[in-house]
Amino acid sequence: MGDRGMLTQTQITHLKQHPGLGWISALRTEAIRKLVDGAALKPSLFDERNLAEITSPEFPGERLVACYNPVLAEHRRHKRKALLEATTQCLDKIAREVGRRTRTPLSAGAIGQKAGRVLNRFKVGKHFHLTIQNGLFQYALREDVIQRETELDGIYVIRTSEPEGQLSPDDAVRRYKTLGQVEQAFRCLKSVDLLVRPIHHRDETRVRAHIFLCMLAYYLEWHLRKALAPLLFQDETLDRDRWLRDPVLPAQPSPAAKRKKRERQTDDGLPVHSFKTLIADLGTRCRNRCRLQSDPDAPAFDQLTDPTPLQQRAFDLLAAFPVQRTPGL
Repeated sequence: MGDRGMLTQTQITHLKQHPGLGWISALRTEAIRKLVDGAALKPSLFDERNLAEITSPEFPGERLVACYNPVLAEHRRHKRKALLEATTQCLDKIAREVGRRTRTPLSAGAIGQKAGRVLNRFKVGKHFHLTIQNGLFQYALREDVIQRETELDGIYVIRTSEPEGQLSPDDAVRRYKTLGQVEQAFRCLKSVDLLVRPIHHRDETRVRAHIFLCMLAYYLEWHLRKALAPLLFQDETLDRDRWLRDPVLPAQPSPAAKRKKRERQTDDGLPVHSFKTLIADLGTRCRNRCRLQSDPDAPAFDQLTDPTPLQQRAFDLLAAFPVQRTPGL
């Protein structure tokens, strides 16, 4: 399973050479446009439900699951409108500047550089038609291009090689969406908790060892988060709910997760933490090296400070969490 940037057509062609190896990916915008133009994908498919399985001769032996998310469609329309308005304001500013320069008109090259910086900033250059000459700058919105793009708002298509008997259309979408967990793992490794970079190594084997240790650290953190979920803002029913809820619509937190965020307390009356603050709280427990003042010759001994109710609850959760031990380790 991989996103559309990883499982490209070239990679999928290579995977097809290995019978028995299934895959799930998604179509790029250009491929979705071809399905719409070829009448394989019609808006009427979503009249009764936001998900429909379709076929196309462009993808022989594959299953295509078309989805329509109205929330995503509205988000894209709003974002496009905001980008077009921001671009228009900047282009109007350039047009006024060009109009003022009557004595020493701006050259076409200088105008093009100014307009190019604006289009590169907002990434909507395909929606504008520019007219640039020495001392002249005009622009117009390409309404036909905007309308064609609007038709695809909220629509995405999952493609898979798995037969329907092994994977339903709903589960195909759910499986693809679990890529979000992979993205979360990379965020944790790269910028949130483990900070895999910078890597101050030059030898290939040491770089590999560094990455391997970071992966082991993430594996440990994953188990810790699972065990400590009752004390965290984490949604404890997420693993179950993701296979029961609507596969297309955005995920909604459970009532228990909403209550934890609202009250910031567990059912036991303990404060709810993020993973980082909970680990910091557990780190305040100390092991003190003690010696009896009444008997200086007596051997020294270690004594742990008494855990707080929150710390004791965390230790109980960690002790009760079943982690299968690898034989021999």
